[in-house]
Amino acid sequence: MSHWPSVRAKVLLQALLRLGWSVKRQSGSHRTLAREGWPDYVFAFHDGEEVGPRMLARVAKHTGLTPADL
Repeated sequence: MSHWPSVRAKVLLQALLRLGWSVKRQSGSHRTLAREGWPDYVFAFHDGEEVGPRMLARVAKHTGLTPADL
């Protein structure tokens, strides 16, 4: 069983922004996020899209997100 819930992409983006990520640039629904000490991350979800546990785990691997951050 995964520790990750399903969340809307808008909620996920807000959690990443609280962690110190910022939107470096945007082209349509693709946002390139930047954070000091981390490689850039392309956030490619529409705001209303549901992001499942497996995808959240992948995002967390690249961004340092934890389930408590949501």
